[in-house]
Amino acid sequence: MPIIVNLDVMMARRKISLGDLAAKIDLTPANLSILKTGKAKAVRFSTLEAICNALDCQPGDILEYRKEVKQEA
Repeated sequence: MPIIVNLDVMMARRKISLGDLAAKIDLTPANLSILKTGKAKAVRFSTLEAICNALDCQPGDILEYRKEVKQEA
């Protein structure tokens, strides 16, 4: 998947645990974990805003696009 979620990197930089961040943004730890591992199919702008507010970062610090390189057979 070309969208990379760097939430774990930002959480480490801010020294905040998954449980603490989940409590700050009013999201269950299970749902935040799904987002953190890149298994989420979508993210609401309100959730992204809450994460950015809590971590004092920009959306681009959390989400990254990497072009897929197609290998020819």
